[in-house]
Amino acid sequence: MAKHHQFLNKTQQGIVRRFYDHKSGIHLTKLQELLSDLAVSDDPKAAAKLWTRVEEYLGKVGAEPAAIAKVLATKDLKALATLVGKLSP
Repeated sequence: MAKHHQFLNKTQQGIVRRFYDHKSGIHLTKLQELLSDLAVSDDPKAAAKLWTRVEEYLGKVGAEPAAIAKVLATKDLKALATLVGKLSP
């Protein structure tokens, strides 16, 4: 059975490889966007969904589980911003 990457041409393989090479940076950027969205969110239901996505992306960028739990328990934007700042290179 053929592997999926064999169906990609050389240019497409390079795009996929670069995505995986920069995946942590992409996830960190998405986390920063979520932080901004939370800061301007007025809808509690939408904010709850955003916090769920924040939890997902914090795990993807390698934040410590204790830090994730603390931020999610308090849902404190300032604490989240501090954590994101520590994760940024």
